[in-house]
Amino acid sequence: MSDNTTAISDPNREPLEQLKDILNSGNVEQLESFVYEQSSGEMARTVSLLDEEEQKKLLTVLPADAAAWLVEELSHGQAADIIEELHPEDAADILDELPSDEQADIIGELDEDDAEAIIDRMEPEEAEDVRLLSKYEPDTAGGLMITEYLVFKEQMTVGDMVDDLRKHSDEYHEYDVQYLYVVDDTERLHGVVRMRDIVMCRPDVKVRDIMMPSPKSVMVNDDLDTLEDFFDAIFFNAVPVLETNGKMVGVIKRADIEEALGDRTDRQLMRLGGIIAGDEMRTMPTFPRAARRLAFLGPNIFLNLLAASVLLMFEDTIKLIPVLVIFMPVLSDMCGCSGNQAVAVSMRELALGLVRPSDIWRTVVKEASVGIINGCLLGLLTGLIAWGLSSSWGIKSFSQPEVAFMLGGVIMMAFVINCIVAVIIGGTVPLILKGMKLDPAMASGPILTTITDLCGFFLIFGLATWLVLPHLVAQ
Repeated sequence: MSDNTTAISDPNREPLEQLKDILNSGNVEQLESFVYEQSSGEMARTVSLLDEEEQKKLLTVLPADAAAWLVEELSHGQAADIIEELHPEDAADILDELPSDEQADIIGELDEDDAEAIIDRMEPEEAEDVRLLSKYEPDTAGGLMITEYLVFKEQMTVGDMVDDLRKHSDEYHEYDVQYLYVVDDTERLHGVVRMRDIVMCRPDVKVRDIMMPSPKSVMVNDDLDTLEDFFDAIFFNAVPVLETNGKMVGVIKRADIEEALGDRTDRQLMRLGGIIAGDEMRTMPTFPRAARRLAFLGPNIFLNLLAASVLLMFEDTIKLIPVLVIFMPVLSDMCGCSGNQAVAVSMRELALGLVRPSDIWRTVVKEASVGIINGCLLGLLTGLIAWGLSSSWGIKSFSQPEVAFMLGGVIMMAFVINCIVAVIIGGTVPLILKGMKLDPAMASGPILTTITDLCGFFLIFGLATWLVLPHLVAQ
């Protein structure tokens, strides 16, 4: 038995191999030790490499508290995918061990029928907390708060409070207790007591005499931006969450706000990259992943065809000046990059609350000034390259120096104008979409690409048709 244990626990072997061997051995104690010994990142990766049956077996065999610890280390989407494959009774046992905010996040990722089946089998108090948190939007104080906090009536004494802490020590030891909250008979918040204050106080002193009155708090419907500003202004680790009538319903922690802000940034980056659902893992089933991506790629086909249709208008110009085709991808890519830089700045300022949809004109002026400078410098460089190429290729139609010079000028002008257009579009489209209550992260990229390609192709071939083509036809 000991030889087998040594072989399984060999640190030189991949964690995935070790985990599979321990699962097959049926040694629950060793399995639990292995899970706790791994870093959260390594454990999340290892679980994602297991097949569906192995994942179910892992969470079923582990004790509920260890399974809950493991689930908490996974992303909410990944955890929900595994949880929904379990029997509702097993899933409920695991979720009962999680903090209330984590319970609500995972339940929120499940199908309605699966979620209800699990909630019905959870402990009544835990189920009530999940239903409470589910009423609120995810990125609000109500959606992010926890319901595990200690509250006492203001007429109690310090001795009563200490007795209650001792009596319920088994329950309270899992709470992250730094503050004790004082309420009246209607659950309205009146004050807060620091844990250290009760240690230094006589048992007969009334709680209301040592509490800090009118404590800082947030409202249950405060959004993530409001919460970020609040915690930037103060340095508390946690604050109470109140309903409009002053009733205390939860506590929100600084760490949870920081995590939510990070999650929002991740979702925005995913949407900017074309993952419109905002969350995707390669552990997810292939066909749903493909469908999610097609929902973004499909409409882009028609947008790209629209941009490409400009080429049909200048068929004769392309035949006589084929060198222009070389600069099409350069113009499209460089101006697209400039526009994406403007998109990124607008998205950042929207997230920080530094800009509003009404600030479009200010954004146009600021971006146009940058576009003019960068467009002129990059356009001059590209125009000189075009001039050098066209005059050195030995093509008869470019034998005249003035023709080669005009071609370089066409490339330069197209670059300058399109760069200005790109940064203006990139800077303003997120504001317009935000004002229309649409997702700026998802739609800004396709709109920017289509407009800059349309404008760029029209400029490069239109200017060439107007300025260069007459000289070539005359030769």
